[in-house]
Amino acid sequence: MAMDDVGSLRILIVDDNPDTLLTLGMLLKADGHVIRTLANGTRAIEAVGEFEPDICILDIQMPGANGLVIGRELTEAYGAAHPFLIAISGRFFSAADRLVALKCGFDHFLEKPADPRELSSVVNEAGRRKSVGAPS
Repeated sequence: MAMDDVGSLRILIVDDNPDTLLTLGMLLKADGHVIRTLANGTRAIEAVGEFEPDICILDIQMPGANGLVIGRELTEAYGAAHPFLIAISGRFFSAADRLVALKCGFDHFLEKPADPRELSSVVNEAGRRKSVGAPS
């Protein structure tokens, strides 16, 4: 996985699976991104306010505050300025799941285990969107 021309991004990963947190964190750090991880969704909204990530990778199925709830809250709180939201789940996304996630503000979906090339591609897409939307 290699960082494209997007530079270093701030990425918040929220997942109750320690292997997912470790693996995604290592892959993204190796690409030069600044990473913060949380093992559950209870502090995710607060962490976004503190860390100000460019990207949030949110597990859809977590105990407590799940990724869909967090995504909806971030979209409501930040509007168009919300971080690029990536849903991740260990189960197959149906068309209905994707529709619900889109309505909650998600920009992309990954299935566990995330393919490093797809992860890199999605992160680069988010970085390009950020640079296009950045004020000059």
